[in-house]
Amino acid sequence: MKKLKTWYWIATIIFALMMIMDGIGGVTQQEAGKEVLQHLGYPMYLLIISGVAKLLGAVAILQTKYKTVKEWAFAGFAFNFILAFFSRLAVGDELALLIPPIVALAIMFIPYILWKRYGTNVKKS
Repeated sequence: MKKLKTWYWIATIIFALMMIMDGIGGVTQQEAGKEVLQHLGYPMYLLIISGVAKLLGAVAILQTKYKTVKEWAFAGFAFNFILAFFSRLAVGDELALLIPPIVALAIMFIPYILWKRYGTNVKKS
């Protein structure tokens, strides 16, 4: 049980840090983000909106009080990665650019699955 809790927090913190860094990049409108949005045909203000959403989502998955908020944050991240994949697919991007959103989705599932397993084990104790 203690190992599960440790791995859950390690995975969650790493994923949250990834989303915080990405969120800060969006809020500060980094050039790489602008180029991607322009390439995909999205408006530039989406960079700030998604950046703020990623920052709030990171906070939501790190908190331990509101399970529904955490669940929705994970769902929001999943939607983000799935839509990123299909946006890239829609503009005809090469395979190398289609893979990162799928990898990010897979990485997101690690803390999510550990959270579900940890939460289930806590209730049984």
